Amino acid sequence: MQIESLGISDVKILTPRRFGDSRGFFSETYKKSALAEHGIDLDFVQDNHSMSQAVGVLRGLHFQTAPFAQDKLVRVVKGRIFDVAVDIRHGSPTFGQWVGAEISAEAWNQILVPIGFAHGFVTLEPDTEVIYKVTAPYAPDHDKGLAWDDPAIAIDWPLDGVTPTLSDKDTKHPVLADLPAYFSY
Repeated sequence: MQIESLGISDVKILTPRRFGDSRGFFSETYKKSALAEHGIDLDFVQDNHSMSQAVGVLRGLHFQTAPFAQDKLVRVVKGRIFDVAVDIRHGSPTFGQWVGAEISAEAWNQILVPIGFAHGFVTLEPDTEVIYKVTAPYAPDHDKGLAWDDPAIAIDWPLDGVTPTLSDKDTKHPVLADLPAYFSY
């Protein structure tokens, strides 16, 4: 497995090996021991699967607070997304900064978003399917968000003139300046 850090080193791109032949391919998309060899020792407890029909579906920016804070390992099994992580750890040298990467079924890459980051993505192809592992179960009382369009963060979403499609919940998240200090560095 190839692992590289993005501009904020705690956020990583993982690219599993894929072995192909006349039948198709085989890949170990997650192997605890392989990640542990790279210093990543996480216990995933839940898998989630989303499908977005249209280009421009924007999901996020989401996170959960303690004791249900989540690390996320996100991959795309059909289509393509632009995935974003925003550092919301107070005291971090990268607090309020974001990193993003294109994750796709074709590239066979994944993104690891650690606890202390708000996470979201926008679909770049129709009928995009995303599967992600999390280290804590969904806990509605700890489910929080950050405004996807906070001008202080200025995420460069690749919308190319498309108006994003958001859930009602995702239109009501606070900006970073109004977000309580849920995480410390």
